Amino acid sequence: MSSVALDLDTASTMELVNAASAIAAELARRNPPESAAACMELAETLATAGDMQEAALTGFVGVLDAGREVQRWGFPSTRAWLRSRLGMRESRAKERLALARQRHRLTEVTARWARGELSLGYAATIAGAVTRLDDDDCAAAQSILLDMVDQGFSAGKVASFGKRIRDVIAERDGAEHADPDTRRGYERSWIDSTRSLDGGRYIKGWLNAEDAAIWEGALGPLAKPAGTDDRRDLSERTAAALSSVLSGGHRATKVTVICDLDTLTGGQAPARLTDGTPIPAAQARRIALSAGVSPLLLGRGHTPLYLGHRVRFATGPQRRVLETLYPTCAVQDCEVPGTLCEVDHVSGWALGSPTDIDRLALCCGWHNRFKHANPERLHITREENGRYTYRVHPPGVSPPGEAEPPPAQAA
Repeated sequence: MSSVALDLDTASTMELVNAASAIAAELARRNPPESAAACMELAETLATAGDMQEAALTGFVGVLDAGREVQRWGFPSTRAWLRSRLGMRESRAKERLALARQRHRLTEVTARWARGELSLGYAATIAGAVTRLDDDDCAAAQSILLDMVDQGFSAGKVASFGKRIRDVIAERDGAEHADPDTRRGYERSWIDSTRSLDGGRYIKGWLNAEDAAIWEGALGPLAKPAGTDDRRDLSERTAAALSSVLSGGHRATKVTVICDLDTLTGGQAPARLTDGTPIPAAQARRIALSAGVSPLLLGRGHTPLYLGHRVRFATGPQRRVLETLYPTCAVQDCEVPGTLCEVDHVSGWALGSPTDIDRLALCCGWHNRFKHANPERLHITREENGRYTYRVHPPGVSPPGEAEPPPAQAA
């Protein structure tokens, strides 16, 4: 018979977690009491304890998210790690991540939650409401929403107020606030999409220089007037061009990255787009792997050596074959659908190498870049059906073997 005995005041966090795990395992093995009244009381008590345990879990997630620990283990994001290693659904993973990232701003929510005075549902609702608010508005939103909790409003009602919390704050203070989108950084692209009641969708966002070049290359030619009778304005033509590209994939993208051969093979000289926009060397090497991007390589004296073409990365029929083999990214446990992945050269990209179907796989954009930057962290195997599996090994652990060598050429 197992037992748990420890001094709560002196026990380490690891000891407390192990004890909680042992108690939870024992509870799960036991049959519930026959008394419905007893089960009701036990359920309410256990639910409160579970909420406090979730508060502790959120603290752990917050630390590893801030330290980008999961990326060292080959996961593209903390949310992906929550889905893969903790078995969470997408909605739950998103909720837990919002809690982890907002807990340092929601001091009163965090304190009440940890004391068992606030349920996980209320805490998650408030965290989701303040995600896009600055610190001043966050404090005001916390006060308003906690006051609603104290008045006995349901979590659903608090959530409905949370969706329009910015307007509620402005109405209470009698002041208008600047659009927070203007205070975003410019290094990372972002897009917000909101569905309207009639089935339409509002879209706004920002594209960095790299993504803007792809946008222009894909939509620019398609957004030109169709003729003298085309009375659509530029916005309408751009929307039509976007729909055309989305319905036909990214085959229409035409972007050229101009760089030295040394840059593509590890040098630090910056590359540039055709309009002169400078691109850091590491970024150039990354986007040269992207579908729809052609690298224009320059030799000494800036003499053009080679202009890669999109068909070189994979033909349409090749991609269709790959999508039948790869329902998801080739990296083990990665959930990105194969239809959204990039075509990857299993043995690594090399100038002039053939793009043979038996040396290609589908890999999501994040893991494609991870593979390029950390080849020693991957062990690649090939199944009998021809599908490759990429296994990411923990930091400091060497893969058991090298990638499978290229197949012998037929005589």
